[in-house]
Amino acid sequence: MRFKGSTIFVTGGAGFIGSAVVRHLLRDTHARVVNIDKLTYAANLDSLPGAAGNLHYAFEQADICDAIALRKLFEKYQPDAVMNLAAESHVDRSIDGPGEFIQTNIVGTFTILQEALRHFRTLSPEKRAGFRFLHISTDEVFGTLGDEGLFTETTAYAPNSPYSASKASSDHLVRAWRETYELPTMVTNCSNNYGPYHFPEKLIPHMIIKGLGFEKLPVYGDGQNIRDWLFVEDHAKALTLVLERGQIGETYNVGGRNERTNLHVVETICDLLDEVAPAPQGARRQLISFVTDRPGHDRRYAIDASKLERELGWNAQENFETGIAKTVRWYVEQQPWWQTILQRGYQTERLGRKAAQ
Repeated sequence: MRFKGSTIFVTGGAGFIGSAVVRHLLRDTHARVVNIDKLTYAANLDSLPGAAGNLHYAFEQADICDAIALRKLFEKYQPDAVMNLAAESHVDRSIDGPGEFIQTNIVGTFTILQEALRHFRTLSPEKRAGFRFLHISTDEVFGTLGDEGLFTETTAYAPNSPYSASKASSDHLVRAWRETYELPTMVTNCSNNYGPYHFPEKLIPHMIIKGLGFEKLPVYGDGQNIRDWLFVEDHAKALTLVLERGQIGETYNVGGRNERTNLHVVETICDLLDEVAPAPQGARRQLISFVTDRPGHDRRYAIDASKLERELGWNAQENFETGIAKTVRWYVEQQPWWQTILQRGYQTERLGRKAAQ
């Protein structure tokens, strides 16, 4: 059975992608999972139903910027691998407050690299041979595409937002720690994730929740910005496959081959909500409104995942139509999960306007 006898650190395991990775590891492998999470505003242990009672699971509240806390955890659990998903990830929020992104995404990555290296150097030759540090990043580090072409693993970095710049920096640190210190690292860059347990500030859950309340659905600019959409559970499976079979020093792009305009995404959500939860006020497409675009809004992202498909045999199980249908239905059926977030005080107002004022 996969990862039998292995202890895996998952940083950011209470976040959106991190929790999907933890759920997948606990459900489909024999790994012992240690979830290390600071529990910021976007983290939610309710995204891990049943994990607390699982003998293969442990939760540790810690900040990846805290070297002393990390050192204690490495000494306590003696992990065989680290999957680094801890990050600030919301572009709009990075425009308003870039400092947190610099701290977590750059300083935090540096800190956990240092502590992973310290741990790695204490291991036996046999344990060293199996140790892996997998850093999870984003396609946003590549900047924006024109109407044609795809991001590949060799695309030059050209980040345009404070968020993507901080993630680009973290990717370079991971590479440098391999080249300089021989820490066995790998990097993945993914396209836009969506699915269950997604914090309401992101486009798809934001639109579903507003649509359920029959509120205005604000679309940036002309709505023609294009993203490649990846179902989060497909992404989680790709990450564990890279951890298990990926080559040290390699980068793997993870994408869903599902390019859609933002407007198409919102219209699809409207139509699905009309089917699943019809409103007496009528069709939800009437709620769509166009608002001032985000500063530095990249026009198009699209990932070429053929290296991952060819070398490791991964393929996305969901296309956009099946994945978005599952996602909308989940938010309709699991309203207590996201209503609890709103009740804690999260406001669904727009962020990222400071640069435009």
